[in-house]
Amino acid sequence: MRIEPLEAGNLELVAGWLAEEQNRKWLDFGGGVQCLNPVTMRMMQQRGTHVFRLFFGDDAVSPTGVAGLISVDRTFGTAALWYVLGDKSQAGRGITTRAVAGLLAEAFGPLGLTAVNAWTVDRNLPSQRVLERCGFKKIGRQRRCHVIDGEPCDRIHYDLLAGELVIP
Repeated sequence: MRIEPLEAGNLELVAGWLAEEQNRKWLDFGGGVQCLNPVTMRMMQQRGTHVFRLFFGDDAVSPTGVAGLISVDRTFGTAALWYVLGDKSQAGRGITTRAVAGLLAEAFGPLGLTAVNAWTVDRNLPSQRVLERCGFKKIGRQRRCHVIDGEPCDRIHYDLLAGELVIP
């Protein structure tokens, strides 16, 4: 498994993954925005407040997924984490967990962050397992704030401090 910066040549691929209903329904980039287009992703990266990384499965030539830190605040040492497994044939192999741990190692190392938060929809058990395997702690529940297929869902909120990261 390897992680690489998201380059311009892969923006369309990632935008395609984010636009897929099976991925989009779990996301919220703020203001109800559930997917990002290539131009928006490029602008977000250029601002320096967002870090996007492609990840590749074991021996994979093509990207398997994307992980990102948004709202990176170097003054307070914080950011929010999100991730999407684009190639669903790779599910259940621990690739997303290892990719997230790799991005978090970068966050707590070279980026100098001290805390990262994340949330997942209450019925997204695979995402909850990724966070918990990396050492995230549940810190609360936001009730009926996310809608999937017309049904209100809760969000489970997590946080992780630099010294708590678990590398699987």
